[in-house]
Amino acid sequence: MRSSVRKAIIILLAVVVIGTLIYRSRDAIRLEGFSWDKLGSAVRHADVPMLLLALLGIQVCFALRAFRWTRFSRYLDRATYSNIFASTVIGFSAIFLLGRAGEPIRPLLIARKDEIPVSSAFGIYVLERMFDMASTVVLASVALLAVPRLASAGEGNPLLAAARTTGIVLLAGLVMGVAFLVYFRLHGAAQLERRMDAWRAAGVTGWRQRVAGLVGGFSQGLQAIRSLSDFFFAVVISAVHWTLIAVIYYWVARSFGGRLAELGLSDALLVVAFTMAGSTVQLPGVGGGSQVASFLAYTAIFKVENEPAMAAAITVWLITFAGSTVLGIPLLIKEGWSMGELRRLASAEKEAEAHGGHVEPNAPAPMKSGSARGDSRR
Repeated sequence: MRSSVRKAIIILLAVVVIGTLIYRSRDAIRLEGFSWDKLGSAVRHADVPMLLLALLGIQVCFALRAFRWTRFSRYLDRATYSNIFASTVIGFSAIFLLGRAGEPIRPLLIARKDEIPVSSAFGIYVLERMFDMASTVVLASVALLAVPRLASAGEGNPLLAAARTTGIVLLAGLVMGVAFLVYFRLHGAAQLERRMDAWRAAGVTGWRQRVAGLVGGFSQGLQAIRSLSDFFFAVVISAVHWTLIAVIYYWVARSFGGRLAELGLSDALLVVAFTMAGSTVQLPGVGGGSQVASFLAYTAIFKVENEPAMAAAITVWLITFAGSTVLGIPLLIKEGWSMGELRRLASAEKEAEAHGGHVEPNAPAPMKSGSARGDSRR
């Protein structure tokens, strides 16, 4: 389940991390003498076939995400890969077109199409986000700690040194988080869920209602991991997915030539980590900090000139973020959804979550903002 408290904590941590990194690198960021001519030249001379390969790669990433979600849903007995894939690309397209308001669209569409409880869909959504965050931390730590060139470079680069320290802290936090999840899954989930059910049965309101919903969604998501094979499958698919994301970053960098073409896959892993941290920060007039974070990584760490760095940062964002619309918009039209309907669906879900529940998966397609109802458990 999505939660304003969980999002606030994640955003706060991201702001602290990015703020610290920017402060440590304040003397390394230089935009004086920026040339729009150089930027245009970098774009004109980009390797278009390699960029198209990167665009194809992101479609494979969506397919991998759908495959992982299908595996997470196998205990629900109703999930089908084709429905989940369509909902995945439509959901990411909704995020691109609607911003943060579009985040609940994907689990809601999956719940609708496969007629599964919305709480289960949001539980899997939480589980998916956990694996994504863990994968990013691990890959960034590998790039920072296990690659000799980057490890030695940190001695003379305050930003990279700060990032390496942050990576160590996050990796330690990840280990503790995994230990907690294992304990919670084996021992605490059932007992805590019973307590939350008692709260819901008593009709509690306010913060206890929201906590009950959050814990319920979290516990529902963990039910997708019932064996070591389930866990290792999720780890492998997540690793393949995020490694492919890094390869896409690598292809984009190589397509612009020059200093960017000299960057290796380990460098791309680090840029991915910066971009993921930046994507949680909303910037006025921009929408997200992912472009700024990747630009910062290219210029302050890898000493790429401002113009090609900006071209690469924007192109990475377009391919990995807007690339969902290549399949998402046609599927959106095919399935008869309009942007207004998706916006109303997201608004109804937000209202339902404020009352500790979810909209029903079988509610009429054009949902009014006031039609949110409680969670349907079937």
